[in-house]
Amino acid sequence: MHPRLLKTFLAVARTRNVTRAAQEVNLAQSSVSDQIQALEAELGATLFARTRQGLELTSAGSALKPYAEQWLVLADEARAAVQSASGETQGSLSIGALETIAAARLAGWLSGFRIAYPDIDMKLKIAGTGELLRRLGEGDIDVAFCFDRSDSDGLDDRFAKRSVAAERLVLIAPPGENGAEAGLAELAGRHFVATETGCVYRHLIDRTFAEAGLGKPRLAAEAGSIDAIAGLVAGGAGLALVPRLAVAAALERGEVAEMTWPGTVRAADLVMIWRRRRVQPPALKLLLGAMGEDFAAVTPACGRLRHAASLRS
Repeated sequence: MHPRLLKTFLAVARTRNVTRAAQEVNLAQSSVSDQIQALEAELGATLFARTRQGLELTSAGSALKPYAEQWLVLADEARAAVQSASGETQGSLSIGALETIAAARLAGWLSGFRIAYPDIDMKLKIAGTGELLRRLGEGDIDVAFCFDRSDSDGLDDRFAKRSVAAERLVLIAPPGENGAEAGLAELAGRHFVATETGCVYRHLIDRTFAEAGLGKPRLAAEAGSIDAIAGLVAGGAGLALVPRLAVAAALERGEVAEMTWPGTVRAADLVMIWRRRRVQPPALKLLLGAMGEDFAAVTPACGRLRHAASLRS
């Protein structure tokens, strides 16, 4: 079974739709259908059944799924082991990040890393936290940069995590409210513009109000983009709790105002997460070693970045 067929099979199993699977694996719909048919012919079993809800795994497909996932992980580890044994410093890196982190923190750091390691090809993918972890688990990206959830019981055993920065959170309001102070009871009477459920900023708002016995915050709107949230706040839609780094320019221009946030949590940990492997790919190992605290680049030596931290696999 070719890994390409297994990757396509898992995309269809996840999306339950040939069109969406084709978009994920960058193939034409006809190619996805052909690959599934080829895999079914090779195995002598039907892997999917068509239902009103979409494509569902048959019993044979369900049996194949965990083996397909393990097979792709092993193929990835085998490639990493060969690269490490041959002393390669070339390779490719697929990096995932939240939009805010990518624009405000990661882009500049990656530019320096690219100068130090010009033979490493990099791809930067933007997505939400849940999507980043899914892609990480399936091997679509090598490392993810996102905010840590303070209520998390921890990632599953497949992942390792390191905190790289603490980002200050700020409560923004329409212009004219700079420095205003308000208790949680007063804020409970205001409307909020928030990210979707599951995002760390939304979680902090919900948890703060719940712990104060104030129920859920009143929502004026939900938006997936910090820029969109800042625009809605500037227009008077409500308040928002966001990382200050994402709205620093808007604050300087006076488009939004900064209020005092009365919650006990005033910052969010920015973390990098990667998949545990017996052997890390050389390119990923270099990136992990080059990332210092607060996105500081490790001091270059002889044209290369020195490793600053011992890496946990």
